[in-house]
Amino acid sequence: MADQPHKRPSWDDYFMGITLQVATRSTCDRARVGAIIVKDRRILTTGYNGSPAGLPHCDEIGHLMVEGHCVRTLHAEQNAIIQAAQHGVSVAGGSIYVTHQPCLTCAKMIINAGLKRVVYAGMYPDANSVAFLAQAGVALQRFEVGS
Repeated sequence: MADQPHKRPSWDDYFMGITLQVATRSTCDRARVGAIIVKDRRILTTGYNGSPAGLPHCDEIGHLMVEGHCVRTLHAEQNAIIQAAQHGVSVAGGSIYVTHQPCLTCAKMIINAGLKRVVYAGMYPDANSVAFLAQAGVALQRFEVGS
């Protein structure tokens, strides 16, 4: 049997694979979400959903539910953007890869952070976030394996 040449993954496949690995650090079992911010094919920051630093996590003490949503945690996108701010890293013009479509609050943060592209894998039913991102000129792309 002849050796097959190695097929390199596309950049989207590569970055989404890393995003899925980042999600394994999540501390809220309702949805283990990961995000990475990339600019010029370089990873700038990562984030996953979890409680604020130093506070107990859902996995430790349970969920804090308000109107059907767990509000104990920050979202993965928020943590990735905050990490950039803490370290003085500009994400303007970059892309964010997320395991789930962003919610409206995260969409607004993505817009104000100057990110230009969102690549997501899993659906999250939020038509407002889709509309806001479109109005702001942020490309929203559903991840397709082998894209």
